[in-house]
Amino acid sequence: MTPESDLRVLLSELRPERQPGRYVYATVPDGVLPGGVRPVVTVRETEGLTLVLPEAEAVAAGLAYTYTAGWITLRVHSALEAVGLTAAVSLALTDAGISCNVVAGYHHDHLFVPYERTDDAVAVLERLAGESRAR
Repeated sequence: MTPESDLRVLLSELRPERQPGRYVYATVPDGVLPGGVRPVVTVRETEGLTLVLPEAEAVAAGLAYTYTAGWITLRVHSALEAVGLTAAVSLALTDAGISCNVVAGYHHDHLFVPYERTDDAVAVLERLAGESRAR
């Protein structure tokens, strides 16, 4: 599949998909992953290694964590150089009062939103896609 960069097409084909589970943000200052931890996202920062991982794994590893999130994958294959997708998605979620942390994967964008607002966020994104198709 060829990655898409046209914003109108990206928005009309968002297809947000909620991933099962609860995800949290944790950090390991020494950058060493504890045993049994399989993060879905890692970001190396000067302060340590940031992990986004299933809440149960953080608890089992004794990691302190914050921000319990739901994970939404935008099933559209967005090009990494595409302009405006993150802004449009963020604006729609902002208007609904939903915070969002975006991670760009090679094939898809992934959103981490407050767990209790995950279904609301999916509905907002589906509405955004529908409005884009109607234009």
